Amino acid sequence: MKELRTEIEIQAAPDKIWQILTSLDKYPEWNPFIHHAIGKARSGEKVDITFKSGSKEMTLHCTVVKAEPNKELRWKYHIALPILFSGEHSFIIEQIEGNKTRFIDCEIFNGWLVSLQARDIDTNSKQGFEAMDKALKARAEQN
Repeated sequence: MKELRTEIEIQAAPDKIWQILTSLDKYPEWNPFIHHAIGKARSGEKVDITFKSGSKEMTLHCTVVKAEPNKELRWKYHIALPILFSGEHSFIIEQIEGNKTRFIDCEIFNGWLVSLQARDIDTNSKQGFEAMDKALKARAEQN
């Protein structure tokens, strides 16, 4: 198992962040990491995401396992067989005070192949998470 976690404080209310995060069709407008997403951000729904990590682009076929408005969006996926490589990605929204929110971007990776991808996760995936977090902050703080 391997965990990757980033977080950022955003000067916006949780409902504004939730609206941006769950408008998957708008990801190409602002998201530098997950630059394409198709599906509905609702529990049990399928979501296909395309992201770029380093020089590699990949599409994952995910299932939304939690969609709690203004709190958390979580999906899971696997590549080939779950025993080889799987992940569960959580976007957590925590209201700090007033219009200030902590956004936590977290993924837990499991499977035999995780150790082979550890360096890529620690560098390219982390940079992608951070870029997405900063872009979400910029979009949410507009207006």
